[in-house]
Amino acid sequence: MSRRFTEDEIELIPSATWPPVRHTDGAVDPESSAQDTTVGGTSEHQPLSGWKLAAVVASVTFVVLLMYLDTSIVSTAVPRITDEFHSLDDIGWYISVYQLASAAFQPLSGKIYTKINIKWAFLAFFAVFEAGSAICGAARSSAMFIGGRAVAGMGAAGLMNGSLTIVANSVPLNRRPSITGLIMGVGQLGIAGGPLIGGALTEYSTWRWCFYLNLPIGLVAAVGLCAVDIPDPVPKLLTRSFLWRIHDELDLVGFALFAPSAAMFLLALQGGGSGTWAWKSATVIGLFYGSGATFFFWLLWNWRKGEEALFPVHLIKEQSVWSSAITGSFSLCALFLAAYFLPIYFQAIKGTSPFMSGVSILPSILSQLVFAGMSGIAVERTGFVTPYLGASAVFLLLSNGLLSTLGSKTPVSLWATFQVLNGIGRGIGLQMPALVLQAGNPTHMSMSLGFLIFLQFFSSSIIMAAANIIFYQGLRSKLAVDAPNVNAMQIIAAGATGFRKIVSEADLPSVLAAYSTSLDDVFILGVGVSAVMLFVTMFIPWMDIRH
Repeated sequence: MSRRFTEDEIELIPSATWPPVRHTDGAVDPESSAQDTTVGGTSEHQPLSGWKLAAVVASVTFVVLLMYLDTSIVSTAVPRITDEFHSLDDIGWYISVYQLASAAFQPLSGKIYTKINIKWAFLAFFAVFEAGSAICGAARSSAMFIGGRAVAGMGAAGLMNGSLTIVANSVPLNRRPSITGLIMGVGQLGIAGGPLIGGALTEYSTWRWCFYLNLPIGLVAAVGLCAVDIPDPVPKLLTRSFLWRIHDELDLVGFALFAPSAAMFLLALQGGGSGTWAWKSATVIGLFYGSGATFFFWLLWNWRKGEEALFPVHLIKEQSVWSSAITGSFSLCALFLAAYFLPIYFQAIKGTSPFMSGVSILPSILSQLVFAGMSGIAVERTGFVTPYLGASAVFLLLSNGLLSTLGSKTPVSLWATFQVLNGIGRGIGLQMPALVLQAGNPTHMSMSLGFLIFLQFFSSSIIMAAANIIFYQGLRSKLAVDAPNVNAMQIIAAGATGFRKIVSEADLPSVLAAYSTSLDDVFILGVGVSAVMLFVTMFIPWMDIRH
């Protein structure tokens, strides 16, 4: 004889097995259904097709593009912002606070997507991101602008994770690799194209449009998502008792320990690397100690929480998860190194304007876009990801080695070829780790993707801090040797294009040589990053993601 479950008993049943209240004859208990609301959740959900699929793919692509654009567009707007707010000392905060907020909230986003309906959770993150953009555009002070960047970073924390989860749930399995490649390829144009767009808007309009631009495009993306019912194979049970236990369901204690640990560590790296604070200063040492202590307590708490932790240990220990996350992290690091330092090469050594430096990196942008789509189609036909990741690492290794030979007299044919090779490596590999995780258990997919994306942005922050240290300290020491007649600190403070105004014609070749050698060292770091990526690729399981 069947019996009815109580509400307390229902709460103990894992969400992946919902709905549990079912009689032996297959009829659902009406009383239980009336008490609780399950949003989504069908083990055999149907992917989208037709206009619905097109609307979701277009909307998600716009969101990812805006998110990546926001990471780099501010770089060319900073001089005008500091002029308006008289806030030269706040430059470091303009760039770092976005990354700090995003990295701190990244782990929580994966947990949220396992507990709350994917579509509405994603739109909530996007609304926060858009609100931050609006605050930045309307800022009347430096503090207000920094606050807007922090809000935008909080919202951005859940966008990539949510985008990949929506794609995995909405796109038919046989089309998922090519569509994921398209979204990632177009989206990551924002990283490389951000300085170009930001420079054009700042020069011909106002820097505020670097942020207002997100609002109309974001509105179109939000409307497209609202018009479609996104499939959600993992049920999300919404009850009064869930809301009372939200701190436990989302592991807010773990988040409260992990977020400040990550933020303090990145703040110490960026503050020390940029020269804001000395490495031996009490501020940097205190941040490192505080980060380590908080991280230790988080480890204890994470172990105690077990399966319900922010980062469940069993999930991270899965070979497909940790190998994909590490490989994807170093792939993104290679992208950031090229995206940030190639424009410096063209502006400082070749003497181009910020706008023309963006035009000069088109070979890497276009090749990345083309090969992102081609590699996705290839995976659809073969089903295997590992060989493409290996090829990506080889291209990145080769191209970074070649980029380390760039100089003031390098012809167009060579620097364009080097960029094409780099773009091929980036295009082939960037979406592959996400494809591996999308093929895993749907119950844990959003948390696996959250771990991947957190590790990507956390490691890229570390690598970029290291690259800045290598570049600026190398430039300072090389100027002292190669151009003893110039003031190294004045050269660095003048920027990548401004130093030509304060350097004599006689000293210019020596200064350019110092710049070139310092950039070579950065690309050698890229060689090391690519080598680690190639090594870790060997641990990614060979599996057919089509099944």
